[in-house]
Amino acid sequence: MKIAVIGYSGSGKSTLSRKLGEKYGLPVLHIDTVEFKPNWVIRSLPEKQRIVAEFLSQNDSWVIDGNYGKLHFWERMEQADKIIMLRFSRLQSLLRVIRRYQTYKGESSRPDMAKGCPEKLDFEFIWRVVYGGRKKELLDRYKKVIDLYSHKTIHLNTQKQIDAFWKEEEQARLFSSLYL
Repeated sequence: MKIAVIGYSGSGKSTLSRKLGEKYGLPVLHIDTVEFKPNWVIRSLPEKQRIVAEFLSQNDSWVIDGNYGKLHFWERMEQADKIIMLRFSRLQSLLRVIRRYQTYKGESSRPDMAKGCPEKLDFEFIWRVVYGGRKKELLDRYKKVIDLYSHKTIHLNTQKQIDAFWKEEEQARLFSSLYL
């Protein structure tokens, strides 16, 4: 099983990916761990592309979260059996980011972030969550994902929808175990 999780900043991509990996025993790649080295230093593009390419070639099944277009985005979408798109409202995303900050404040990093990148909540990041991460380029990419892969794309826009998704996943898992 290959699952790509994409969506707005603060929508819960990393948390959902981690839980999917745990539930199905799949390796998880958080693209943020590829993007950053300690102290929020950004890796070179060729190094990031190499890391993602190696992960894709070394794993028959996976969960990958992230929107980074230059990091084998379309290859990930093509290979994925499921694409989960999280598009929470600006306010919901901001509230989730604030809660995440409160949870991980003071720690060296959160579990789905590069080592040595402590959680931060500054104006630049808030702007990205509320405005910058919703630019036309990203919206156009999401539209293209929907156009090309509607048959395997799941849209989750609220926590209620995520909760319903988990219920459906559990029911599908129970049903399939009856017939194995």
